[in-house]
Amino acid sequence: MVGDTGVGDTGQQVTQKWDPSRYQTNAGFVPKLGRPVLEMAAPVAGERVLDLGCGDGVLTEEIVALGCTVVGVDFSADQIEAARERGLDAHVMDGQKLTFQNEFDLVLSNAAMHWMPDQSAVIDGVWRALKPGGRFACEMGGGDNVGKIRRAVRTALSARGFDADAMDPWTFPGVVDQRARLEDQGFTVESIKLIDRPTPLPGDIEGWLWTFCESFLMAAPEEERAGIIEDVRSALDPILRDENGVWIADYVRLRFLAHKPA
Repeated sequence: MVGDTGVGDTGQQVTQKWDPSRYQTNAGFVPKLGRPVLEMAAPVAGERVLDLGCGDGVLTEEIVALGCTVVGVDFSADQIEAARERGLDAHVMDGQKLTFQNEFDLVLSNAAMHWMPDQSAVIDGVWRALKPGGRFACEMGGGDNVGKIRRAVRTALSARGFDADAMDPWTFPGVVDQRARLEDQGFTVESIKLIDRPTPLPGDIEGWLWTFCESFLMAAPEEERAGIIEDVRSALDPILRDENGVWIADYVRLRFLAHKPA
């Protein structure tokens, strides 16, 4: 998530928080732009579906409306509470440690898997969660996703003596690596591709940074955070802000559909 809702690793638990209200304000576009992966997954009424990294459940509701029985999981307790307030069957769970066995016809994940460093563990858990013949539909950050933003943040931190590598929460695989992980697990990959998707933001880049880069920002002393944000804004203004003043994040998505053999 993104820019994105996420299921985090152990280090991220401490520094990256997912406030549902802030997320709706700064990242309400995430579930809306997840519809292509939903269309690719093609859920059918009566199917049992796992929404991996469900966040506050906006996209999950759409799957339920199609007549599916849906279970949502996310690492954020706050997001799960918001999902439950929608009446959804949602549970706090680390996507790298899924506990399901042969339960689902479909596992769908939108804008979450790049928050999970151990990609092979996620894929293994999805494999176990699926019934024979089940499918895994995913859209996540891939390749050079938010590369300009990421480099500006890391430069601002490094200039102040911080270890930007240690703070970076994201994993953005490419086509070759992710296909290999899926096929090594036993999946048949029907389609996998990188998609450039420049994304207009609903407000200033600062809102995006606080929503998705908290792992970076909170590692710095409070008195330095405003300066870091201003350095990032100054670096990105000429390249990610259009003539109308709209910030456009340089998203690149990795989208794939894979099947577990029957």
